Amino acid sequence: MKKLFGLVLLTVSFMAGAQTNSELLKHYEAYYKQMKSQGDTQGIINAMTHLNILTPSEGRKDTLAYIYMSGNQYMQALNTIGIEQKATDSDIAVEVKAVSLKSLKQPKLAIEHFDEMFKRQPNALIAYELAELNMQIKNVAETDKHIAYGLANSKAEDKKAFYETQTPYEVPLKAAFMYLDALSTFGKDNKANIDAAVDILDATLKEAPNFNLIQITKNELLRQKQVLQQAAQPKN
Repeated sequence: MKKLFGLVLLTVSFMAGAQTNSELLKHYEAYYKQMKSQGDTQGIINAMTHLNILTPSEGRKDTLAYIYMSGNQYMQALNTIGIEQKATDSDIAVEVKAVSLKSLKQPKLAIEHFDEMFKRQPNALIAYELAELNMQIKNVAETDKHIAYGLANSKAEDKKAFYETQTPYEVPLKAAFMYLDALSTFGKDNKANIDAAVDILDATLKEAPNFNLIQITKNELLRQKQVLQQAAQPKN
């Protein structure tokens, strides 16, 4: 009799728990929809976190991490899904890891995930990220490989934004690759290659006359050239 009573009590307890979880799930699903309709990012994060606790899934974790990333909360995004490269990662997870690690100034780790993005869907926009990141870690071969790809595959509608002025502006992606090409050329020999780099910058200005960063870089290279010429002049 005691055993039967215990079994009944356990069954009732289990059913009550299941009912409670079901009610909580419905509550947070409704809460998520409401926060989404209001555009309340923190509310969406709270709802998604509770939903993932109640019914864990990789899809929910990836979505939560993506929301963190979109709000520039890069560490929280990585804490949600980790930084390890996994073959089973969704496209969203790979993007979150790549962008978040880049934003946290971890170029070597970011490159692993941008490489995976490029393998899954090769395009010039990802190639630009890879060229820029490899330039940061001075991997010349990889930098030039991705620059060459970008110059050959940039589409007319592809744009790249720059933010060095008070008002951000866009230039054709091809022009952005030409700028990287100039920097790479200069970096290989910062004395002998100044003129070659300046020539590329001049060609870039023809592609994108509004490319403010080109003029800044050109002026700096010409200043360095003048310093070298002055240093080479014989002293009386």
